[in-house]
Amino acid sequence: MPPPTRPNAPRPRDATPSDDSHPRRWRTLAILTLAELLAMSLWFAASAVSAQYRVLWDLSASQVAWLTTVVQLGFVAGTAVSALLNLADLVPARRLFAGCAMLGAVANALTLTADGLPAALGWRFLTGVALAGVYPPAMKMISTWFRARRGLAVGTVVGALTVGKAFPYLIHAIPGVGITPVVLTASAGAVVAAGLVWLGYHDGPYPFPPRPFSWGLARDVVRSRPWRLATGGYLGHMFELYAAWTWLPVFIAASIALSDPGTGVPRESIASLIGFAALAIGGGGCIWGGVVADRRGRTWLVTVALAISGACAVLIGFTFGTSLWLVVPIALTWGFFVVADSAQFSVLVTESVPPHAVGTALTLQTSLGFLLTAVTIQLIPPLAAALGWRWAFAVLSLGPVFGIASIRRLIRLTTVKATLADPSASRPSVLG
Repeated sequence: MPPPTRPNAPRPRDATPSDDSHPRRWRTLAILTLAELLAMSLWFAASAVSAQYRVLWDLSASQVAWLTTVVQLGFVAGTAVSALLNLADLVPARRLFAGCAMLGAVANALTLTADGLPAALGWRFLTGVALAGVYPPAMKMISTWFRARRGLAVGTVVGALTVGKAFPYLIHAIPGVGITPVVLTASAGAVVAAGLVWLGYHDGPYPFPPRPFSWGLARDVVRSRPWRLATGGYLGHMFELYAAWTWLPVFIAASIALSDPGTGVPRESIASLIGFAALAIGGGGCIWGGVVADRRGRTWLVTVALAISGACAVLIGFTFGTSLWLVVPIALTWGFFVVADSAQFSVLVTESVPPHAVGTALTLQTSLGFLLTAVTIQLIPPLAAALGWRWAFAVLSLGPVFGIASIRRLIRLTTVKATLADPSASRPSVLG
């Protein structure tokens, strides 16, 4: 979750130049980008080899889904604990990131000691808890180094974590690679990430004031109509995102198996490679989204991204079992746009509440969003069994439809408020 920001807020004329003159900003961006890429490879380390786990432990499709779902639940638990204990303000960001990356590396590696699904789920849950100290802090850390180009900086880091989540699929694409190399490679990457941040990072010149979670503020936040509408857009986005990430590689593998029922090993490698590309291309989508949001406005960006990704959720089913020349372009387009708007929803939320309520608003938003992903991840296997892969993904388009409707209402609401406050204003701040 990106931290509270106002990338396009005007600067006083006598203010010093923004981050354009700071000599270490790009070095820090490079360090955090690489660290986030490596650490976030833990997220789908088990999902990438779910087919092997299914055979090894004789699992159903719904049981396999729990290898990802439990990470989502662990992340929600970790986010809630971090917010309630106010860890982001009590523990230096460098220590929090490095410590949680190491914890995640150990928990992920210990998955290999599991003799069945219950034990594996316990270690995957702990991995999700640890990632709550890696993902959100990184957004805040990089924002302390950037102002004028914060959209680009945050988009780059979100792009890196997107590629990182796809990385296990790239390792699995190597012929003959099984569970152990994929899991251990992800853990090794997280250890390197911890070292990079521990040795190479310190907070930048634009720190954020403490914004602790407060149960006392939660009711006020929920009563805020702008917050509800911004969060509605985010929930529509999350309804689609992680279910697409989790099951798109499986869809691709099943499609290839139907269209080319030949030898298994090359087919599995090709499917994993395409799955990696479909997820990793979202890294470019995040960077593009950050740049466009800074130039065209956040609500414009999220509306376009939701519309295109929702269309892809419907269209990709019609390519099932057909030529890869049809499957791959839609899969790549979906992967690009499904996450391109991710970083901007949190910014919209921060602008919908008073500054003292930002921490509470973001925590509630994150928790609701990731809880929803647990539902949709589990939803796809029974839909695929009942309706077939041709129609299973179509239900995910309901998320973008709901999200766009919510964002359009937010635009109308903020336009009315801006007009009442200043009749000469042509565009409310939430658009920029």
